[in-house]
Amino acid sequence: MSTSDSNCKDGASKSKSDGICDVNDKLQNMSIGAAVSVCANCGKEGDDINNVCAKCKQVRYCNAVCKKVHKKKHKKECEEHVRRAAEKHSEELRLAAEKHDIKLFKQPPPDDDCPICFIQLPSLESGSRYYECCGKVICCGCVYAPVYDDQGNKVYEKKCPFCRTSASTSGKLTIERMMERVEANDPNAINTIGCNYRDGRYGFTQDYTKALELFQRAAELGNAEAYLNIGCAYHRGQGIEVNMEKTRHYWELAAISGEETARHNLGHER
Repeated sequence: MSTSDSNCKDGASKSKSDGICDVNDKLQNMSIGAAVSVCANCGKEGDDINNVCAKCKQVRYCNAVCKKVHKKKHKKECEEHVRRAAEKHSEELRLAAEKHDIKLFKQPPPDDDCPICFIQLPSLESGSRYYECCGKVICCGCVYAPVYDDQGNKVYEKKCPFCRTSASTSGKLTIERMMERVEANDPNAINTIGCNYRDGRYGFTQDYTKALELFQRAAELGNAEAYLNIGCAYHRGQGIEVNMEKTRHYWELAAISGEETARHNLGHER
């Protein structure tokens, strides 16, 4: 402990230096949680000590005069604090970026199993097919496997491999079944209908606003492609202003879920 500190603690002679000691003691009390504000220059206490150092935000003054007087003495400490704060912030940003990249490129959980053969569904979209009659995604092996009746005779009529519903005979029937799946909160169906509104196909009037609403709904239900579609809408300005920051945000959400096209787009943008 320094001599000046000892004098403060022991209450020795009140010389000019003792006033500085009193200020130091008050600042120490403030630093350990005392509910009092103290001017770093003159030691005045009160609730009106609210003139804060604009750079480090660590010391207070009772007025601009004290702040100016103390500036030279405080300069070195202030610069050191600002430097350390900047280093800490930079390190926090670096760690956050590392965690984000790990999450972004981490292999997502595998897809569900085929409901018929119970083998894991292929990662490529071409390796499976969605059926709007029952909302099941079935691997292509089961899709193209021959179907037999109870007597072992091959059935040539096209039916859903899972629920045995006859295949749609018209686009209208397909849309009707798809809308039933939308009512049942099927994310695949909701995303598909959103695409129909976006592209104005299969009798749907082109409506970007309605498409975005459906994409958002499907995304909230866990459909990764819907996040991709929202990002594309921001990228192209379809029904909404172009916003590359939001584009990357939604593509990243899709990529975290394992959406291949979203990962490709992010790589291209970088």
